[in-house]
Amino acid sequence: MSKKHHDKESKEEKIKTEKSEKEIAKDNENSSDGKIESLENEIEELKDKLLRKAAEFENYKRRTENDQINLIKYGGENLILKLLPVIDDFERSMQHMENAKDVNAIKDGIKLVYDKLIKMLNDQGIKKIEAVGKPFDVDYHEALMQRKDDNFPPHTVLDELEKGYMYKDRVIRHSKVIVSEELTEENTQSPTDDSDNNTKKEDN
Repeated sequence: MSKKHHDKESKEEKIKTEKSEKEIAKDNENSSDGKIESLENEIEELKDKLLRKAAEFENYKRRTENDQINLIKYGGENLILKLLPVIDDFERSMQHMENAKDVNAIKDGIKLVYDKLIKMLNDQGIKKIEAVGKPFDVDYHEALMQRKDDNFPPHTVLDELEKGYMYKDRVIRHSKVIVSEELTEENTQSPTDDSDNNTKKEDN
């Protein structure tokens, strides 16, 4: 084989190799472009989903805030609706009072309305605090004054000036009460002791 022929074959192989490398590079470039385009599309889809989720969250947040505002604003609506029939009963009783001649009938009517009101409050979790005869408790009672009473132990609620109420497990108004005084040495001294003291004074 001549040198000229060998050089020609080498040149052709070199051309083929370069062509093959260019094709591979082009294929790689096309493949990279395809991947980049695919990633860009995926990013756009994710951005779109994110924007939609953000909009949904803003709408949810706005609805929740409105619900909370309305709950605070109209929270007493249920209680008011239950109070209205009691008010109706009071108004009817007041109308009958104008021409009524039987005082006891008026009393009975007012008592029925009062009992209806108390039952409605109890159903809503509002209850009176039992105070009279109970040991004084700062969590439930507010002492306005003290009074001596030998029939009760010290710090016992003797009388109730204003009723207290609880709403479920919370005190919403303390009972205003009169409490028995704590016994002192002067209070516990018996009449016999006083008599003995007076006798001693006379002997002196």
